[in-house]
Amino acid sequence: MYSMTPNRVRATDVFGVSRELPMNYVTRPAVDDEFVASLTRDKHVIVYGSSKQGKTSLRKYHLKPHEYQVVTCSNKQNLAQLHTAILKQAGFQIEMSRTRTETGNAKITAKATVKATLFGKGVEGGVEASGDKGRSNSVASKPLELDPSDVNEVIDALGSVGFDKWIVLEDFHYLPEATQRDFAIALKAFHENSSLVFIIVGVWLQQNRLVQFNGDLAGRVATVNADAWTREELQEAIERGEQHLNVRFADSFVSALLDGSHDSIHVVQESCLHACEAIGVNLRTEGTPPLIQGDAQQILRGVVDAQSGRYSEFLSNFAGGFGETEFEMYKWLLLPVIMATPNQLERGLSYRWLRKRIGRHHPRKPVNAGSVSQALKSVASLQVKHGITPLVLDYDSALKKLNVVDRSFLIWLRQQDKEELLEGIELSAAIIDEWEQAESEEEE
Repeated sequence: MYSMTPNRVRATDVFGVSRELPMNYVTRPAVDDEFVASLTRDKHVIVYGSSKQGKTSLRKYHLKPHEYQVVTCSNKQNLAQLHTAILKQAGFQIEMSRTRTETGNAKITAKATVKATLFGKGVEGGVEASGDKGRSNSVASKPLELDPSDVNEVIDALGSVGFDKWIVLEDFHYLPEATQRDFAIALKAFHENSSLVFIIVGVWLQQNRLVQFNGDLAGRVATVNADAWTREELQEAIERGEQHLNVRFADSFVSALLDGSHDSIHVVQESCLHACEAIGVNLRTEGTPPLIQGDAQQILRGVVDAQSGRYSEFLSNFAGGFGETEFEMYKWLLLPVIMATPNQLERGLSYRWLRKRIGRHHPRKPVNAGSVSQALKSVASLQVKHGITPLVLDYDSALKKLNVVDRSFLIWLRQQDKEELLEGIELSAAIIDEWEQAESEEEE
């Protein structure tokens, strides 16, 4: 056991998954610089990428807690409910009103109940300020009655208390697609009719998803791809962790870990934590740094196998789709995912490539192109329906490409027996030989 004393840096403060910002946070020029620059442009900022690739840490590193308000999205929210959640996080107490909107929906009564900033000064009370705006600290206590689906009324309510923080929408990808589209429309009004700035965080690899929902957002939003990690950046995270814990990872361990990590910072962080714990390093050591020489491949396997149950459940639930259908398209969408090479999965599977492979092996060929397209467009909503979090697959409808957005899944998939995976979703293992033969003939 290495010499350690209480109150020193914990291994979990540096490596692994933590609610707090990891001490070995690495700034990436292509990501951090772009994020900071985007915040100065008075544009809404879209931060996207695979799950557990540092999107939340990016925000925590560059913004102070008092500078933003976080709203966590859910798969049950429509636009009115999302707006209501924003108002609640902005400090409003919300009650249902007996008054109805023109569309028949109930209005809400909103009253500010916490301190808000008004022209640089703190104020408390209701939603409407009175007196000279530049000097008065008093506010009227009369609540507002508003239609939460009307973005203009939401803007007026936030403006009435001088709300000026960034609004962070976490897990935007969980929202129903209809709500995402509706909010993309509302976002244009937020940009033109207020000084409010949203930071929208989602698990996808599509740069212009919201612009696709609303073309008028072009030029009004800035996008930050938080997915990409270079090998040098991952190695820097390891080296910073070594300094904080006073340990040293063997060069061979680091090399093997980076080779097998699929550029996943999550996998690297978890593997380093497991390697430290394996030799009893739970706190920063004293004296000569201990050398960590664990079997990187074995540790990687252990990290990924911890999620084996979740991935098996994902395959089973995804294959079942939304219910029994004639073509069982979601089951057949998994065939190319299971059979594709690691490099193909890294690049993403194009619609054309998918349709050709499914059509080649489906028992009811030719498969209708519309069936494949419709299934792909519902990939995210199907996972949300089954409570699959984080998402494993996402479809980029602009580039017509199916992407794996959980990099740990790529490693797990590489370690599995394809026959067992196919049989688990009720596909014949005989397809493997047919697939390999067809692929070989195509290459020739």
